[in-house]
Order: sequence, then structure tokens, then C-alpha cells
Amino acid sequence: MTTFTASTIGDLFTFSTGSLTLTALLICTGCALVLGAIIAFVFGQGEKKNSKGFSLTLILLPAIVQMVIMLVNGDVGTGVAVMGAFGLVRFRSAPGSAKEICAIFLAMAAGLACGTQHLAVAFIFTVLICAVSFIISAVSKSTASGEKSLKIVIPESLDYGNVFNDIFKRYTESCELEEVKTTNMGSLYKLSYTVVLKDAAKEKAMIDELRERNGNLEISCGRPVNDKERL
Repeated sequence: MTTFTASTIGDLFTFSTGSLTLTALLICTGCALVLGAIIAFVFGQGEKKNSKGFSLTLILLPAIVQMVIMLVNGDVGTGVAVMGAFGLVRFRSAPGSAKEICAIFLAMAAGLACGTQHLAVAFIFTVLICAVSFIISAVSKSTASGEKSLKIVIPESLDYGNVFNDIFKRYTESCELEEVKTTNMGSLYKLSYTVVLKDAAKEKAMIDELRERNGNLEISCGRPVNDKERL
């Protein structure tokens, strides 16, 4: 049986293991939180804002990873124990987009760098990746700003292959048929297009002509929803 003396209990509250000191812990934790906030801000921008829970995770994750790395501190036995403990955890959540998973890995990398006390590397790497991500997102947003998702319901008697070609030629710069789906026991077709309008002010005129062509059945036109980036 292990007995605890006053000196033993006092040692439990000291920072005397290797390079782990109170000053180093506070500095590394502060840097990890700052980097997490930067990552959460950059990757939280876009057409669809991330949830508060995900943003909070990005802020805290680097500090948590940094703490684990500092505690392991080169001890093989401790490292194996920590790896086993994390192996017991099962993460259950909705599938994340490619951008969200990239943000998670970046937060973990920042935490690893802070945990090994390479603070300059952590800041340079995080700022560089965030800057590249911001530039790519800005370019992609400007490129896809004119895209619309157009959904049209037509009766089965119409040939969806070329029934709207003349209308699209007048009002759109590009038009691509993404999906065809039957509905109402096969008596109707649901067509999904991705279009780029020549003039956004003429959207109503285009829809009016489409309504005349499809027998005034349902038509919707809005922002495209991209589910292809799910991992």
C-alpha cells in the first residue's frame, strides 16, 4: 500500500516534470487558445455559418491537444496509455464537410506544435494555412456568385432533353442538368439544373416563360446546395 506524506502530497501540486513548468504551461495554453480563435474565425466564414458548438470546439481543441502532448513529454508508457484512452472514445456526429475536417486537423496540428513548445512554427503555419484558405474561399465565392439551383416539375409527356433549350439560351450563360427524378407514380419529372444567369434582374421573366412551358407546375430557383464535399 502506498502512503502519502506531506512532502508527497506537495509534490503533486508542483511543476517539476521535465520542461513542464507553470510559466511554459500558461504561455503555451494562451497561444493555443489564440490560434484556435483564429482558426474558428477563418473557417467559420462562408455562405453557411458554422454552429457555435463547432466554433467552440475549434477554439478549445488546440489547447486540449497541447495539454496532452505536454503531459506525455516523451514518456513512452504515458504515450501508450493516452493513445489507449483516446481509442476508447467514439465520436458520433453528423458527417462533416471537407472544410470542417480540414479545420479540425489544422487545430490538432496547432495544438501539437504548441505542446512541443514550437510556438513560432505554430503561429506561422496556422496563419499561412488560414490565409490560403481565405483566399481560395474568396475566389470560389466570386466564381460561383452567379450560380443558381433551378428545379422544375414537368409532365411525363414533355421531353426534358431539349424542352427548355431556347429559354435557357436567352436567359442563362450556362446551364447543366444535374438530376432527373420521377414523382407522383411516374406521371411527373423533377429536373434539377445548375444555371448561371446573364442578368439577375430577368430571373422572374425566365421563370414566367418556364411556367408557360411546364403547364404552371412547381418551379423553384435559389442558392445551390453543394453536398459533394462531404467526407
